[in-house]
Amino acid sequence: MTTLCKPSVVVPEHIITREETLELARRMHAGHPQLELVLRLISNTGVQKRHLIRPIEQTLTHPGWAERTRLYEEHAKARLPGAIEQALANAEANAADIDAILYVSCTGFTMPALTAWMINHLGFRSDTSQIPMAQLGCAAGGSAINRALDFCIAHPGTNALIVACEFCSLCYQPDDVGIGELLSTGLFGDAVAAAVVRGDDRVGGVHLELSGSALVPNSEPWISYEIKDTGFHFRLDKRVPQSAKYLAPALRDTSTRHGWDASCLDFYVVHAGGPRVLDGVAAHLEIAPAALRHSRATLTEHGNIASTGIFDSLSKHFDEGNDSGARGIIAAFGPGITAEVTLGTWTGPGRPDSSHSADGAEGDLW
Repeated sequence: MTTLCKPSVVVPEHIITREETLELARRMHAGHPQLELVLRLISNTGVQKRHLIRPIEQTLTHPGWAERTRLYEEHAKARLPGAIEQALANAEANAADIDAILYVSCTGFTMPALTAWMINHLGFRSDTSQIPMAQLGCAAGGSAINRALDFCIAHPGTNALIVACEFCSLCYQPDDVGIGELLSTGLFGDAVAAAVVRGDDRVGGVHLELSGSALVPNSEPWISYEIKDTGFHFRLDKRVPQSAKYLAPALRDTSTRHGWDASCLDFYVVHAGGPRVLDGVAAHLEIAPAALRHSRATLTEHGNIASTGIFDSLSKHFDEGNDSGARGIIAAFGPGITAEVTLGTWTGPGRPDSSHSADGAEGDLW
């Protein structure tokens, strides 16, 4: 039995609210011909606040790609140990129990990968397998869960640690003033996350049963980076909010392969890309909006935090609890356009609660 244990999610201490974001947009882009549209789109994301690794005054400056890379590494090394320590504790494991580390990030780059630094400085064995993953964007959290499942199946009795590090604020580009680029500056936040996938059932969690992947044909330009001398420039196509109609069938197809009906599961952990994506998934799967309440809460509290978002939503499910034996789906979406899907059964003690409402902001673009 391969078990996904409760994740640990850590957000930085600097906060910017929606109101502050809107005021900055009004001041910095007063002459933008579509400013009112931008303000409406940011308001409709449903994001109430976001967390940043640096104060907003520093975030809005661009000291150069080299300095941003240095900041990425500095903040990763300062913030990852706490998340990893808590994830190991949640799994009743220590560093020596880990056989593979999967490190995912789309907002910074180092070589060697930060897996080498973790092994050298955080107590992991020198023979720990290193599996750094990039270029999958927000889908990487789901992909990491699936690759950890693959590893534990291929190596029975082993344990894998997933570490996700996303500092989206380091990708801010002052000169990008397109609608999609300005929207992204009001949508994305920073966070780090970690979770252990155990090769046994010693600790309660989600028993991982089946994984699946799907790619929307010819959709590479919809979400992308344009790489310039100033670093990563995020590009977001207006078709992305409608992508749920292409991605939801992958959730249904994976469930059908396992003999499950995707419309009749007990829990849904879906990447909080934006309210319209969540609305689309709920509509296409014919599930109540309340089924995605934890994904909406992640979006409201932190914004879109890329690959770490799926772990924040999952952590909220752990806090609420499920009946042992509850069946569910974990799904993350990202560039490609790609869907990474995992099916699982709850194995730990639960605190069932059916009193939750379908609170969550509606979106105009996302």
